[in-house]
Amino acid sequence: MNLRAVRAIYAFEMARTGRTMLQSIVSPVVSTSLYFVVFGAAIGARIPEVEGVSYGAFIVPGLIMLMLLTQSVMNASFGIYFPRFTGTIYEILSAPISYFEVVLGYVGAAATKSVILGLVVLATSWLLIPLHIAHPVWMIAFLLLTAVSFSLFGFILGLWADGFEKLQVVPLLIITPLTFLGGTFYSINLLPPAWQTVALCNPVVYLISGFRWSFFETADVSVALSLAMTVLFLAVCLATVWVMFKTGYRLKK
Repeated sequence: MNLRAVRAIYAFEMARTGRTMLQSIVSPVVSTSLYFVVFGAAIGARIPEVEGVSYGAFIVPGLIMLMLLTQSVMNASFGIYFPRFTGTIYEILSAPISYFEVVLGYVGAAATKSVILGLVVLATSWLLIPLHIAHPVWMIAFLLLTAVSFSLFGFILGLWADGFEKLQVVPLLIITPLTFLGGTFYSINLLPPAWQTVALCNPVVYLISGFRWSFFETADVSVALSLAMTVLFLAVCLATVWVMFKTGYRLKK
């Protein structure tokens, strides 16, 4: 493996984050903190507990997941789209570096940014409300799996998009609504039975449920199912990226 090339791509992407610190780090953290303050204070005063957990603490895993999903997709999609837009992608494709190493560099950087943001939001939440993580190892595992999976999804989006508008469509019109409807601010067990069935068709439900279980040992679906759905999504994204590079989709045109 050409570790020097992977390190170069990774370092370049991480340096881009440093140059846009306000947009990349500060803005997501502030917006997520505002969600926490508004929903935790306004609604939490009327809903003292959800499944034995204070409402303010209950929404923390959902808010972290909301930020993690959107930022993973956006970081990875912009990371690979800009080389395509400027034409520098051909320098990467002609370099002595495999497709796997290219993906590893871009996706690794995007996932790293998202995990850092998730940990920053978690630390911020600790300042506002006392939290206890029942299974810290599983919490980190779900955090990493989700960040890598959706960074791969963002990488696919960055290869598919042929304009800046398409880069915004999927995160704004698909990822964010699915996250809000996936139990970010509530448990799907509070929904009527018919809507619970509909909610189970939302893949984000399984991500948030497993992540919330690692905090409070309470979940909307079984932990094994949450983990299986996360791994399945990761596998599908890996297969899709492999096909796109193998066929040269939007790369060799």
